[in-house]
Amino acid sequence: MGMGFIELHLGSFIISHGYNEKNEEIEESVTVSGFAKKTIAIDRIKSLSEQYLLTDYGHGRWIYWEYAEDYETICKMLQEK
Repeated sequence: MGMGFIELHLGSFIISHGYNEKNEEIEESVTVSGFAKKTIAIDRIKSLSEQYLLTDYGHGRWIYWEYAEDYETICKMLQEK
């Protein structure tokens, strides 16, 4: 069985680079204007909230994406895959 994908409109994001010696998350915020269409491998998705889609990123990092779609729409897309 092949890997599943979904297509979403993603915008600004926060990269989590891990944690410092005080166990505080090290974050890098990136603000972009508007949303761009991206295809995401479903197995990269870690969680979905009403604000962010959390996916894994390179070198053990995570990325929190803002998205344009409705939360329920994305849930339905994931359930159908």
